[in-house]
Amino acid sequence: MSANNERLRRARKVRMKIRELGTNRLCVHRTPRHMYAQVTTADGSQVLATASTLDKELRQGATGNVDAAKKVGQLIAERAKAAGVEQVAFDRSGYRYHGRVQALADAAREAGLQF
Repeated sequence: MSANNERLRRARKVRMKIRELGTNRLCVHRTPRHMYAQVTTADGSQVLATASTLDKELRQGATGNVDAAKKVGQLIAERAKAAGVEQVAFDRSGYRYHGRVQALADAAREAGLQF
């Protein structure tokens, strides 16, 4: 199995558990150049809020580092709260809770999201 297939297998397991719990989900995706985050319903049928380093206000400067991930975390928390979501389950998409993924999660917590 390739590393990406193993990551997707881990992610599938977590997503099924979140679906059982029935809470909204904060999904994270990372590439070497950008970070993406979105808040979806528990079953994944509807996207409630999105943020990424491709947004106009976050495009200036470096987009693939920890500082950019913190900004995405703050922005997704603001947009989720504006959409009426305050509690989510964190879906790290099979990535290790380390570096940019951890920075995004910590920034979202500090901005008011609960998970």
